[in-house]
Amino acid sequence: MKWYAIEPLDILLFREAKPFSPGEGAWAKGLFPPMPITVFQALRSLTKVEEASNKTRKLEFCGIFLLQQEPQKEPILWLPTPKDLLCVKTVNTKQQPEDEKIEISKTWQRLVCLQPLNIDNPGWKSLGFDPDYFPENGLSPMIPPEASETEEISNNINTRGKQEFISGRPEPWIKASALIRYLQGESLTDPEDFHEDPWSMQVLPHIQIQSGTRQVKSEDGYFTEVAVRLHKHWKLVAGINTTLEKTTVRLGGEGHRALVYPLDSLPGWDEMQNFMKPSPERKKAYLLTPGLAQVKSEALVYGVFPDSWRSLLAGCVCDRPLLWGGKSVFSKTPMLPQRAFIPPGTVYRFQQSTNDITSVLPVEGGKWLQTLQSLNYGTLLWSK
Repeated sequence: MKWYAIEPLDILLFREAKPFSPGEGAWAKGLFPPMPITVFQALRSLTKVEEASNKTRKLEFCGIFLLQQEPQKEPILWLPTPKDLLCVKTVNTKQQPEDEKIEISKTWQRLVCLQPLNIDNPGWKSLGFDPDYFPENGLSPMIPPEASETEEISNNINTRGKQEFISGRPEPWIKASALIRYLQGESLTDPEDFHEDPWSMQVLPHIQIQSGTRQVKSEDGYFTEVAVRLHKHWKLVAGINTTLEKTTVRLGGEGHRALVYPLDSLPGWDEMQNFMKPSPERKKAYLLTPGLAQVKSEALVYGVFPDSWRSLLAGCVCDRPLLWGGKSVFSKTPMLPQRAFIPPGTVYRFQQSTNDITSVLPVEGGKWLQTLQSLNYGTLLWSK
């Protein structure tokens, strides 16, 4: 696998995967970072004609990630933040904690992970969770650790007389070095290891005026797209098992282009290889690249985790409902798979270690499943 930086020369336009046409659906939302298949096809267009026509050559791809390259500094690889992390702040015992929503927090003292509900605690039954229902018939809810004054805080003279409370979630991108510490089971205490989305959104309205008038054409005369502009020193990065020369490539819609050039190495990637395979002491899995979970083997209905995992899982943390996709689950037609991908950063907690799970992909499928496997969709990193 050879790694390449993809530096946009202009705004980038990636529409979300839903039917789009002027009129009723005149607003096309943007999708960023783009799906791996989009970037792969762009890089594949740079291969030589004879290599692209060689059907026996199987191209493999991995990505897409974010790379920060500032002058006179070491490059930093940024990956999606695990979705089970919560921020913890300390306040004086006489001060009431702020009634904050669970939103992104930039100032905190340490991070904690969501834990599966202890079904032996009868207090949850009064809050709407019946312990008799979990985990036989469904997944246990994932809850924060109990808020209490820890022994470490009590014994520390600088924090004496203070209490902790959950203040929100960390920012959506984490350094590869910090993710490795997370996978090793270490506690994260540095907010500098996280970063906000390094891009800005730009709305592009398209208006077509009737000839000889100042009025917009009915329905077909107006629609809006949302483009993305990466901030300075930020690039996309992806890997492919072929050699590409430094050049420009068309990326996304409207013919916008990006500069592609090879990288000597990708910081932190070699260390992450140690977490690619499950082991007896690892019961938690972090989703590195978008996955696709088929809820029912006989129906094209997709969700956050495969139905075959239900008896193995202790909990799951994602920013989507357990069932979601292109259409309602009550619709006669199935969900659209291109809209049902599981976002990277999703975390799975298993009841016990397992060696049978290597990725989040359907068990059966045709050439489309082989394509997803060669593009490393649903890659899992295993943690303690």
